Amino acid sequence: MKKHNFSAGPCILPAEVMKKASDAVLELDGIGLSLIEISHRSKEFVAIMEKARSLALELLGLEGKGYQALYLQGGASLQFPMLAYNLLENKAGYLNTGTWSSNALKEAKIIGNAVEVASSKDKNFNFIPKGFDIPADLDYLHLTSNNTIFGTQIKDFPSTNVPLVCDMSSDIFSRQLDFSKFDLIYAGAQKNMGPAGTTLVVIKEDLLGKVTRKIPSMLNYQVHIGKDSMFNTPAVFPVYVCMLTLQWLKDMGGIAAIEEINEKKAKLIYSEIDLNPLFQGFAAKEDRSNMNATFTLKDEKLKDTFDAMWKEAGINGLNGHRSVGGYRASMYNALTLESVGVLVDVMSDLERKA
Repeated sequence: MKKHNFSAGPCILPAEVMKKASDAVLELDGIGLSLIEISHRSKEFVAIMEKARSLALELLGLEGKGYQALYLQGGASLQFPMLAYNLLENKAGYLNTGTWSSNALKEAKIIGNAVEVASSKDKNFNFIPKGFDIPADLDYLHLTSNNTIFGTQIKDFPSTNVPLVCDMSSDIFSRQLDFSKFDLIYAGAQKNMGPAGTTLVVIKEDLLGKVTRKIPSMLNYQVHIGKDSMFNTPAVFPVYVCMLTLQWLKDMGGIAAIEEINEKKAKLIYSEIDLNPLFQGFAAKEDRSNMNATFTLKDEKLKDTFDAMWKEAGINGLNGHRSVGGYRASMYNALTLESVGVLVDVMSDLERKA
């Protein structure tokens, strides 16, 4: 029986994507070879890469607006120093809303002058800072749109003339935004796109070429753009699965369609958290993530019973991160509303039994 996968990552994938990807590992489109044994320079894979890049721009509404989409390696973590190499000349600002934004700031400080413009660390990152000042002399402002560990999500992005850079690893393609407000977006694939191994970077080309330092070729966005995201051998299988997932998303109606489903899932789980006297949410209500719902039991004596119940119901990956404790229900795009309903039923059953 397929389990209800609430794991924070790697993500759950659509069943049809899993089937097509599995078939391609055996043989790609009837060519007599597996996807993972063909040359990345072959016409078959070049077409896959081109489609994966174009689908990303199309779904984000950025086609023809001066943006390039790249599929790179090293995870989102490599983007922490890479974007600083390419963009940080004088000073960069970072909004610190969790573990990953803290890590991004730490890596940028190695490259140059990176400053924290605001932080929610004093309350264990359970809210998103608001109304903070943005220095006008920043080369860029770095944001993390969604925080998987703490279950917070930026709902209103700041208005500024400073270039906006955003780590959208855990909520990209999940909700409608004016993505043209961002000059660079990056996202590890393993939340809403595919398996770990590739990272999507969407970048406005006129942002580049402004730093005076020499940039290693593998860390240079302009090099990767010039080689159509194939400067070195790409992660063929993850890119292919991302392409399939983005096509699946397009076929179902794009970001607008999945956002409607995601809002229903979030409303269902948060309603149970707020109404059930045995549970309490971790994140501030106005900043709750639609991707990662974090909550705890008010009485830890019920933990063993609850754990046994959700596991018996076929639920996987519900334990919270050690930084928060409790539970974390990750509800990425491919997780069904029915799966959330199963979890809510278990939580309700616990209340009846307690």
